[in-house]
Amino acid sequence: MRIGVIKEIKDKENRVALTPHGARELMKAGHIVTVEKDAGLNSGYPDRLYTEAGCLIANASGAWNAEMVLKIKEPLESEYGYFNEGQIIFTYFHLAGVAPPLTQNLLEKKVSAIAYETVRDDQGGLPLLAPMSGVAGAMSVSVANTYLARYNDGKGALLGSVLGIAHGKIVIIGDGIVGQHAAKAAIGNGTNTFIFTRHEERFAKFKRMIGPDLNCVLSSDDTIRDHLKDADAVIGSVLLPGARAPHVVSEEMVKDMQPGSVIVDVSIDQGGCIATSRPTSHSDPVYRLHDVTHYCVTNMPGAYPMTSTAALTNATIPHALLLAEKGMDAAKIDRGLAEGVNTYKGALTNKAVAEALGMVDQFQALEELLP
Repeated sequence: MRIGVIKEIKDKENRVALTPHGARELMKAGHIVTVEKDAGLNSGYPDRLYTEAGCLIANASGAWNAEMVLKIKEPLESEYGYFNEGQIIFTYFHLAGVAPPLTQNLLEKKVSAIAYETVRDDQGGLPLLAPMSGVAGAMSVSVANTYLARYNDGKGALLGSVLGIAHGKIVIIGDGIVGQHAAKAAIGNGTNTFIFTRHEERFAKFKRMIGPDLNCVLSSDDTIRDHLKDADAVIGSVLLPGARAPHVVSEEMVKDMQPGSVIVDVSIDQGGCIATSRPTSHSDPVYRLHDVTHYCVTNMPGAYPMTSTAALTNATIPHALLLAEKGMDAAKIDRGLAEGVNTYKGALTNKAVAEALGMVDQFQALEELLP
């Protein structure tokens, strides 16, 4: 199979979908890998390392001229013209949280769109989303601390321990990979940390995993509202795979927060879980609303591309190898991979995505399309 690795054009997206080692694995299996010029440069992989691995180097159109395209983020409008019927694009799509024209173009061009964020493992987990969720969760606490600084118009509260005394209060809404990594980072700093979950039976487990000082709170409108009133930082980390994130923090709750507080909405890829959130970029990461700083960057792990690229390739390469060998028949072999198929032969094949976009009439079960 001809495989193309694309240089990302999203604002300050420095990751690349494949390391030279991953490319070598694909070529050992008999496939041809073409890498767009400088695609891996900002992740620490200059073109030389790809050519030494046996890859071809090409411009954007040359890399897109492939049966399977490997990316990091959803294609942008300037890339829609590269789509070809039957082409496999394997990337983070987050279709429920992006503009509808992308979905329409995927359907019209009959692209096989396989979304990293909806691929499942044997336990029902999200193995290709997990590494980036870990990075985003871990960095969310340092981001919050940055914008709490008074010179950034923050309230001046430090999330951390000073001489053994905990300072600052952080509220983490959601107990998945993002929430757990954020809680570990906050507890490690010595911050008063509150994680909100809908599962009371997980309280003891989280205290064992993260630390005995972790405060576990059963999530409800009332408990969230009460704790936001004196929170220095709020991390939004609610996920419904494939679907648009629900708003668990209302605008009224944000209005009740203290001036100079910080919100980091990690759920923004799926539309955000805080009513006042809107997407931002690394070049323009924050805005203030109701005197609260909002950080809603849609590609947070792009800030740490060396770590993120290596972690992601380790997770994606088994799936890429199977797709390269079997094409879309891979979805018959690996049911978890089939869960990742969002569009195929002009139909939406992920029901949660179809419902989120109000396009249920264009939904068709993948098993009906794959003989």
